[in-house]
Amino acid sequence: MELKTKFSLIGMLLACFLFSQVSAQEVLEFTLEESVQYALENNADAKNALLETFASKASVGEQVAQGLPQINGGFDFTKNVAIPVMFLPNEGPFADPDNPSDVIPIQFGVNYQSGISVTVTQMIFDGSYFVGLKAAKTVRQLSEFDREKTENDVIEDVKKAFYTVLVNHDRMELAEANLARIDSLLQETTALHEEGFAEKIDVSRVKVQYNNMSTELDKINAAFDISKQLLKVQMGLPLAYEMKITQTLRDLNKPEEIKELLENPGYRRVEVDQLQTNWDLVRLDLKNNTAQYLPSLDANFTYQRSGAGQEFNSVWDGANWYTGAFVGVTLSVPIFDGLAKAKRIQQNRIQLQQIENQRVMLDENIEVERYQAKTTLQNNLRTLEVQRENMDLATEVYTISRIKYSEGVGTNLEVVEADSDLKEAEINYYTALYDALIAKVDLEKALGILR
Repeated sequence: MELKTKFSLIGMLLACFLFSQVSAQEVLEFTLEESVQYALENNADAKNALLETFASKASVGEQVAQGLPQINGGFDFTKNVAIPVMFLPNEGPFADPDNPSDVIPIQFGVNYQSGISVTVTQMIFDGSYFVGLKAAKTVRQLSEFDREKTENDVIEDVKKAFYTVLVNHDRMELAEANLARIDSLLQETTALHEEGFAEKIDVSRVKVQYNNMSTELDKINAAFDISKQLLKVQMGLPLAYEMKITQTLRDLNKPEEIKELLENPGYRRVEVDQLQTNWDLVRLDLKNNTAQYLPSLDANFTYQRSGAGQEFNSVWDGANWYTGAFVGVTLSVPIFDGLAKAKRIQQNRIQLQQIENQRVMLDENIEVERYQAKTTLQNNLRTLEVQRENMDLATEVYTISRIKYSEGVGTNLEVVEADSDLKEAEINYYTALYDALIAKVDLEKALGILR
């Protein structure tokens, strides 16, 4: 019976393990939009930026709480190990004829004493309070802009990684087709050699091409797998899951969309909002330092009960407890602080000037960035068109060379050279395609339309 139980437990564990493996290998399908949305919800930076907005919201409540009544309670218990002594002159009505000294020591206190109190403090006026409240709300607004900036960075990284996967996928399919083409040529050339119509060197040339193409395909496969893993990292998708891209480059880069992108004038960038909010914070800090010159007024109330006794048990006797209560106001007037506030105000004014300079520079940099991004995309599109034409021409040359070789009017060397030129044209085309896609994302970022 025990043996059956052990086998049952082992079977259950194996079933759970296999089920977890199957779940981990679940294939998830993503479009570009779905990848971006998943990243905004699961990327670590995006999640931390969202949490920061929650923290800044809590800081507003913290600032509000400073203007509400502050209530504190206290309890104390003291055992006087050595009761303090006061001295009186040993003369007059207090004279002690049995005491040879000229002073009489008198103990003031008891062995045990205790107390309980409640203190309520209410701010009546503090010039810094309302400035701090507004500053807390401004910090919350800044956290929202920081979150938007972080999300833009996440979108940029995901889009570039997504395009890299698509480019590597197309390269992989083309490399597989090229390998099949070279394999067909190798079989044909080998057959001609066996029949005496081709030399051994012709077979060797094609074999070298085949080996090189096979190695290149392995590299492209590895690059494709790596690019998918990097995309998962950018998205926040667990690496154990298998993902499948359900869109092609043609679906995402339609000519009319590219034209519309190049004609887009752009929108307000979040970096401008961040800088403006920082300017507001410095201005509020300036107001706060100025308000430090104003007096502050607080109301306070204290209620306490005190008890004492010579014996421990008598301390808790209600007859030994007495009530005390105090109410009052506290006015604090700043007089001189060594010019500390004046120096802080001076620093604030300098910071405002610095931010103004940064604002001018930022506006100019944004304009240059937009111009540069548009120019780069236009140049990359022209380069892409040239490389596409070169690839078509190289394909045509290879086809003609292959036909001539099959009909016996061309050489094997011509076919090998044409194949080498075709592969080079393909590499140049996909390099230009990748550059154009990255330039497109950079332009979207420069225009402030990354979504």
